[in-house]
Amino acid sequence: MSPATPAPRLQRLTQFAMAACLGVMAVAVFVNVVLRYGFGSGVAASEELSRLLFVWMVFIGATAAYPAGEHMAFTSLIGLLRRHRTAMLLATAVIRLLVVTGAGLVAHGAWQQVLVGLDSHSVVLGYPTALLPLPAFLSAAAIGVMALIELFKRQPLDLGHGVEVE
Repeated sequence: MSPATPAPRLQRLTQFAMAACLGVMAVAVFVNVVLRYGFGSGVAASEELSRLLFVWMVFIGATAAYPAGEHMAFTSLIGLLRRHRTAMLLATAVIRLLVVTGAGLVAHGAWQQVLVGLDSHSVVLGYPTALLPLPAFLSAAAIGVMALIELFKRQPLDLGHGVEVE
């Protein structure tokens, strides 16, 4: 396990959470389809529940993918700097600062949406609509903090993204 790889317990927890979201979504949609086409009725809550769980699943996955180095990376330009230590350190710092800035912007916008959603509720299930943008805020905040830690630790970039390197 490399220093950037999340702890196995955290990996299992995020995988379980994503699997649970996917499982509940699959069952809800399947039951709704069977009821709708087989019996002419359906469960209105299944659409809202599926949408909410899908949003949470995506952002849980995005957060878990960051420390594992599984986000998309364009390494062709930065790969040219491997032999130039100072340039590589500078480029790494700039990249991490851009990640922190982007995560901060997403977190700020998502938090504004959370605040707006506190006073309104979903039509069918009645949950606060703040639960929809909340995972975006939490994910962006977590990714921003991880990038800041990597920046302060001067952690080198992981350039080994899969088989194909751009």
